[in-house]
Amino acid sequence: MSRPTPSWAEANQRHLAAALSDVRRVLERHVAPGTDADDDTVELPPPHPAGPFALDVLVEGFGLSSFERALLLLCAGVELEASFGDLCAAAQGDPRRLLPSFGLALALLPGAHWSALSPARPLRARRLVEVSGGEPLARAALRLDERVLHYLAGVSQLDERLHGWVELVPCPGELAPSQAAVAERIGAALATPAGPAGAPTVQLAGESTPAKRLLAAAACARAGLDLYSVRAADLPGGPSERDAFARLWGREAVLASAALLIEADEADAAERARVAVAADRLPGLVLVSVRDPLPPGRRPSLRLEITRPTAAEQRASWQRHLGPVAAALNGHVEALVRQFDLSDGAIQAACAQAVSGVGTDAGALWDACRSQARPRLDDLAQRVEAEAGWEDLVLPEAQTRLLREVAAQVRQRARVYDAWGFGRQGGRGLGITALFSGVSGTGKTMAAEVLARELRLDLYRIDLSQVVSKYIGETEKNLRRVFDAAEGGGAILLFDEADALFGKRSEVKDSHDRYANIEVGYLLQRMETYRGLAILTTNLKSTLDPAFLRRLRFVVTFPFPDAAQREAIWRRVFPEATPRHGLDCVRLSRLNVAGGNIRNIALHAAFLAADEERPVHMGHLLRAARTECAKMDRTVTDAEVAGWA
Repeated sequence: MSRPTPSWAEANQRHLAAALSDVRRVLERHVAPGTDADDDTVELPPPHPAGPFALDVLVEGFGLSSFERALLLLCAGVELEASFGDLCAAAQGDPRRLLPSFGLALALLPGAHWSALSPARPLRARRLVEVSGGEPLARAALRLDERVLHYLAGVSQLDERLHGWVELVPCPGELAPSQAAVAERIGAALATPAGPAGAPTVQLAGESTPAKRLLAAAACARAGLDLYSVRAADLPGGPSERDAFARLWGREAVLASAALLIEADEADAAERARVAVAADRLPGLVLVSVRDPLPPGRRPSLRLEITRPTAAEQRASWQRHLGPVAAALNGHVEALVRQFDLSDGAIQAACAQAVSGVGTDAGALWDACRSQARPRLDDLAQRVEAEAGWEDLVLPEAQTRLLREVAAQVRQRARVYDAWGFGRQGGRGLGITALFSGVSGTGKTMAAEVLARELRLDLYRIDLSQVVSKYIGETEKNLRRVFDAAEGGGAILLFDEADALFGKRSEVKDSHDRYANIEVGYLLQRMETYRGLAILTTNLKSTLDPAFLRRLRFVVTFPFPDAAQREAIWRRVFPEATPRHGLDCVRLSRLNVAGGNIRNIALHAAFLAADEERPVHMGHLLRAARTECAKMDRTVTDAEVAGWA
């Protein structure tokens, strides 16, 4: 815990100087027993309002005896004052031995006991003092660890050997009432006196990893503790590395007044085993962020379910942070609550981001919420900028009507589920799911863009061929990370290449078939409970199991465009700024290709024309069409390109 106030630092220096003077007098009497050492006692400063002094924290936190305290000060004095080193050299009869030995401490300091440097006692177990090798223990030189030395002097910062292993979790702002109650329970668990098996481990369960970090940090702050986190994947596995980490963290927990949060939400079986060992054996206060309970160990544990703030709490948070502006937004706050699932800190950040010199615009506030929900998902999927609108989409009326119904359900889901009560009938099947099927280039991705633009939501493309793993359990883990990250903003998730995972359910002949079905079931289950829109695309609808199709709310078939639709696509494919000459869209529509191929041909022709510094004409399109068709291993017929050039 940071205590950098100058008044405390000055008092701490006086306190340390007074304690060192007591040890120096004992050392001086040992060196010159026939002379009178200065017996002036340095008065200890009174307790400070900012907290106990560093030496007192060390003594109490590690349970040091009076001899161990004096030995610690002897080692500190050598580092802080040159006279200590000279006195130690004189006491040991060797001008080169400036560092004290354990034998000198035994002969010099009152209350001496041999067990002070045993591996089980804190001086060595917590690495407060380093013992040089190569000599018998009584003659071995002793040196104060650098981290402990800085701490005694009033400079407290994380041990550099823990950098890269743990990170400080920032303290949150105000909590929603439901979360504040859970934070109180966490704090009460942390304050429970440690029994013979140690302090209880607090297991934080639930889907939202950010919420668990938030509440753990809040609970620790209320208890006067800093919170550091370590990922399960970073926990050391070998016995020696595990022991070294435990010793370093055990010391840091006392010096920094800190607790440790082990983040194991994404842990695999091997990592969970390491987490269970660490939670059972790490000294100090330990919290674990998990989905499934850890197996019981020697240490008692408390499991708490962590949830996001309720809709009512989020609404109150918006009102509080917007202040008088909220009344001028004409119900827009309600739309934000329906769409976004944000913490109080994220809501505050969104309000600050949206505020401008002329007030807070509702559209800017909506976009600020989108940006607050992006960071975690940007690392897991490809964000697609939604540029296409309804006017760019060339589809039969039936398919267009279906897509508009999809958009309507996303817009009205909160009213139907919450206000009209359909959501109270059960959580299953409330997610809005759709399958877009059709050959490549028929507009499936463009349709997803149109929906994203219409709904003003982010669109993320997830390539299922990259998500699916041959390792058992990894596919579900990858999918869970995507859905968890997307929940806060209700983004539109576009799962491309569904054929990589979905297929007609085959007879289960071995464990791989069984786990393949589990992966499909998990994806459908998460899609059905996702608060946003999840879209699957496939080129081969016939390969999908009908049982899976029944669990999807919408199935939109994108047909291969006929001549009239191809003509409409040709009329829209060129931007207004593109120079054109003599283009005949009726003749162009005779080329039997999909809309995606038409766009490729138009783009290729534009580059050909630009290189010739001429407008795009039919000859450019003919060359581009032959190139595009060659890619597909098909020949352009004379009938298709008759009259093009």
